[in-house]
Amino acid sequence: MAVSYNKLWKLLVDKNMNKTDLRVKADIGTATLAKLGKNQPVSMDVMMKICGVLNCNIADVMDIIPTEVQ
Repeated sequence: MAVSYNKLWKLLVDKNMNKTDLRVKADIGTATLAKLGKNQPVSMDVMMKICGVLNCNIADVMDIIPTEVQ
């Protein structure tokens, strides 16, 4: 399974925030922000912090993309 944070980036634009604003307000590290930018998995704690800052649900900031079974 893969993850996509495209919804997160769109929500940041809607809320007139940039990635640095999110990093500071959610108290997440630059390495974690880099993982988000590369659509890599991050911890549930990080997702909870982001949702708390943006006042949203986890489904508002990420999608799980199923991979085909071979």
